[in-house]
Amino acid sequence: MKEVFADTGYWIALFDPKDELHDKATAVSQNLGQAIIVTSEMVLTEFANYFARRGSEFRSTVARVIDGIRNNPNVRLIPQTSLQFQSAFTLYRNYLDKGWSLTDCASIVVMQELHIEEVLAHDQHFVQAGFRALLRD
Repeated sequence: MKEVFADTGYWIALFDPKDELHDKATAVSQNLGQAIIVTSEMVLTEFANYFARRGSEFRSTVARVIDGIRNNPNVRLIPQTSLQFQSAFTLYRNYLDKGWSLTDCASIVVMQELHIEEVLAHDQHFVQAGFRALLRD
């Protein structure tokens, strides 16, 4: 079965109807078909951090969303490990000319290891790394 990586911006856009990419993320999701969505604990950390200052109600809802992602049989969640961090940090250090975040680097490493070519993201950084960003199409 086809696997597609989901970046933080995708989860934010799906969760927040006011996000400028909400409609695009929803439409792309509906057209994925039988794909498995791969994401990482590092991405979910970034997702939670994005909404952390919006109050307890938001935090509670975000916690439920993350629980739903973690328990979804159509989502493959990659754990955050010391080895993953080191690989991401090496990539980060090797591409000092890029604006790639450490989470982007971890995502790139995961996609390379799993031979995933498409990412649910709008981020130009993934295009720079050679992936197809589905929210840009």
